[in-house]
Amino acid sequence: MTTNTAERSDVVLENGENLSLTQGLVRLIRSKPIASADLEAAALFTLDAVANILAGRNSVPGRALLAWSAEKTRSNDEPDPEHLAFLMGALCHILETDDLHRGSVVHPGCVVVPAAWALARHQRAGGRALLESVLHGFEATTRVGMAVGPAHYRIWHNTATCGPYGSAMAAAALFGLSDAQAVDALGNAGSQSAGLWQFLETGAMTKHLHAGHAAEAGLKAAELAVFGFTGPPHILEGEKGFFRAACPDADPSAVLRALDAPWQLALTSIKPWPSCRHTHPAIDAAEELRVKIAGREIEAVEVDAYRAALDVCDRPVVNSDYEAKFSLQHAVAAALTRHPVDFEAFGPAARAECAPLALKVSVAAREPYLSAYPTAWGSAVRVRLADGTELAVSRTNAKGDPEAPLSHDDMVAKARMLLAHGGVADADRIIDGVLGLASGGSMPDLGVI
Repeated sequence: MTTNTAERSDVVLENGENLSLTQGLVRLIRSKPIASADLEAAALFTLDAVANILAGRNSVPGRALLAWSAEKTRSNDEPDPEHLAFLMGALCHILETDDLHRGSVVHPGCVVVPAAWALARHQRAGGRALLESVLHGFEATTRVGMAVGPAHYRIWHNTATCGPYGSAMAAAALFGLSDAQAVDALGNAGSQSAGLWQFLETGAMTKHLHAGHAAEAGLKAAELAVFGFTGPPHILEGEKGFFRAACPDADPSAVLRALDAPWQLALTSIKPWPSCRHTHPAIDAAEELRVKIAGREIEAVEVDAYRAALDVCDRPVVNSDYEAKFSLQHAVAAALTRHPVDFEAFGPAARAECAPLALKVSVAAREPYLSAYPTAWGSAVRVRLADGTELAVSRTNAKGDPEAPLSHDDMVAKARMLLAHGGVADADRIIDGVLGLASGGSMPDLGVI
């Protein structure tokens, strides 16, 4: 179903009641049961986001954001929740190590967790309330994202455009909004959808702004709903709504599809490597090949992927850490020759070391990865060695996907690595505090952010 030809269609319930998509989405989310395992999963994803936020401080854009924030709050007043949500969202998305939901191509954690954390901190909410709001926010942003269609992603950054729905839904839970108020919040959040990929051309810092704005916009929309500020209930499918304006091949039915599916948070991937998620299936394959190559000379490398991976990450020459994180060529060259693929693998020394090999890496969009995307993000890497040996490894999914999840210990180890990068001296306090939210613990103080 495309928004170019389809008329607006409400959801019709068995009792004959007509609902807009956002009305249906609110009901769907609020009717889903939450088990202890769901709260524990939400705590792990919250830890991942918090660790990314604190690590993001140790970066050029992070220091700029902190300086801006200090100037805005120089009177030493407690920052308001919207300001804090913006700052945390932007910091969370800097290092390219935050989570990713494949079906929606949205990074939900960098939008939902900052909004939920900022508001819960302001309200002094309990751990369960915070984690339930995170589950609600992940569900909203990813369900909208699964409906936008692939054409949207070629110009629009899904995290930026779909993120406000998630932050609004998380805030709606913490504010205790009625269903009608939550629909108002979603309507006004969606009207603030924005975020273009143009920054890739120069490596500008705009992507971080996207996450921060999405976190702030949804929170503000939910807060306004508390005061009776109304929003359009057909913001998604309306004739002048989101799908018609920005999604030429939208699939509106995806918003309410698979009603009995697990929480979308459980279907979200966690990044083990600090680069664009589109590079990860190839990194995963290349790491296996590195062991088989055992230091022998590489003559040529071929990478098969899907169209979105090439649209965002076909970049044979890189001139900055950030460009390297969005380069299949560099990422594969690094994974074939270095271990581990960590922050240093995208730094100046590694870029100089990997540049000759990166020029030998050719990339193409091929089956079966073309048609499998976005349900599965796969890749194949083939290497021809100077001695004539040919080696190949393929991945249907990447490490960190629900089909190949990181363990609890892996998640904690990743958080510890990020916290160390951010200069956090008391990592155990942060880790134990966030994970303790699942059993009703209170939110730990994150210090200067």
